Amino acid sequence: MLEALPPHVVGPLRERVDQHELLEVVLDLGRPPEARFPGREATLSDVEVSQDDIEFIVGRIGDFGEDNRAGIERTLHRISCIRNRRGRIVGLTCRVGRAVFGTIRVIEELVKTGKSILLLGRPGVGKTTMLREVARVLADDLNKRVIIVDTSNEIAGDGDIPHPAIGKARRMQVASPTLQHAVMIEAVENHMPEVIVIDEIGTELEAAAARTIAERGVQLVATAHGNELQNLMMNPTLSDLIGGIQSVTLSDEEARRRNTQKSVLERRAPPTFDVLVEIQSWDRVAIHGDVASTVDALLRGFEEAPEIREVDQEGNVVVVSTSEQAAEQRALERKGPEPSGPPRHIYPFGISRRRLEQAVRQTGAQVTLAEHLTDADIVITLRNYYRRKLPALSDAEARGIPIYVLRANTVAQIEQCLLSLQQPAPAIDPMTSALEEAEVAAVGIAQGERDAELSPQNAYIRRLQHELAQRYNLSSRSLGREPKRRVRIFKDNDVPFDG
Repeated sequence: MLEALPPHVVGPLRERVDQHELLEVVLDLGRPPEARFPGREATLSDVEVSQDDIEFIVGRIGDFGEDNRAGIERTLHRISCIRNRRGRIVGLTCRVGRAVFGTIRVIEELVKTGKSILLLGRPGVGKTTMLREVARVLADDLNKRVIIVDTSNEIAGDGDIPHPAIGKARRMQVASPTLQHAVMIEAVENHMPEVIVIDEIGTELEAAAARTIAERGVQLVATAHGNELQNLMMNPTLSDLIGGIQSVTLSDEEARRRNTQKSVLERRAPPTFDVLVEIQSWDRVAIHGDVASTVDALLRGFEEAPEIREVDQEGNVVVVSTSEQAAEQRALERKGPEPSGPPRHIYPFGISRRRLEQAVRQTGAQVTLAEHLTDADIVITLRNYYRRKLPALSDAEARGIPIYVLRANTVAQIEQCLLSLQQPAPAIDPMTSALEEAEVAAVGIAQGERDAELSPQNAYIRRLQHELAQRYNLSSRSLGREPKRRVRIFKDNDVPFDG
């Protein structure tokens, strides 16, 4: 690429000791040329870029396509142009392309499983470099039939002969970016690939083509715009890659049980990609190993932390945190520290708010009344409501919110309850511990463990554990006899539920 640049730009570049870190050279008409490095920029010359400089470069590279990108034959460099209103080129961005071997070591075992993988990351973080290495490893090391759909010749380089960095993988060029989806389908229909590699899925037609490829049993490895999974969920064009998001209207009873509005968001279909990798830097990635369960959890308001992996200074892959550890940490965060005083927010269920407010004034308790269950630290209710296990109380127990039960709806009973709250908080109730045990087990099974047998619980807690397993798309059944009856969670959906 240096040979294609004007002499007054090349000279300063060759003298720099950090030349190996160069990302791109930017030349805009009437401005000094700049070199961009990770996290910094440098002016290469006091001489402003002229039209002759731009024509000097254009004459030494390939032709620009409809996407205003060109390359240098048999290299991985990419030159993008900026045109004025008359179509004349007035700016160039010359990005350095490198074939870096070993960049997929952090996800290599995922690539070899045959699962479809989607790579996300900000521009310049190394998505295309990793994609290129994926193609080479699958074609050379695993002897798979790999087809690269190379829209801008950025994966395999410019010219008719692909760059050696892709190994034995074959490359299909795309005449126009608007035809990428058609070439994707053509690759499947004409060349019998086992793997298709695509850079930058960005349109609805390309997302639909990707789903068609995945449904035909072909492994798909691709990149898309966005930094993290939530970006795709909010992108109406690309959300189909992770199953699509649709609005569903719940029945009144179901809405009360979930303590949500009647209109909620749910996943529309199975995801196109099994695994999603967020490339955070050259040596650090976040992995969502089961896209379906992660999207479902996020739509229900649960946080699903990914598995974090890094490459250390010795080149070894280190798992910084696993999804199981993240689930355990979330459980601890929900418990929180033992409170030193009374809860701040009380949600009265079936209790007179007027009498509760009177009791608060008379006892001087430092509490406020919560308008919604989700804002409450505790719930106060009556014995007959608690015995009937009404949906709101079941939701409170599922959320781990302590429930205080009164015998009568009187000021005296409420005052006695408020005074009891001044005492040190009791230990974590069995309900919360049982649900946390079930969630940790469900996360482990979703990540590959065979099954898990939970501690014995009563019938009501077992029902909540079964419901939690369903939220993770897992099966469950109750085993044993009372009082040792317990729940087993597993992946086999054919085993009947008998809880």
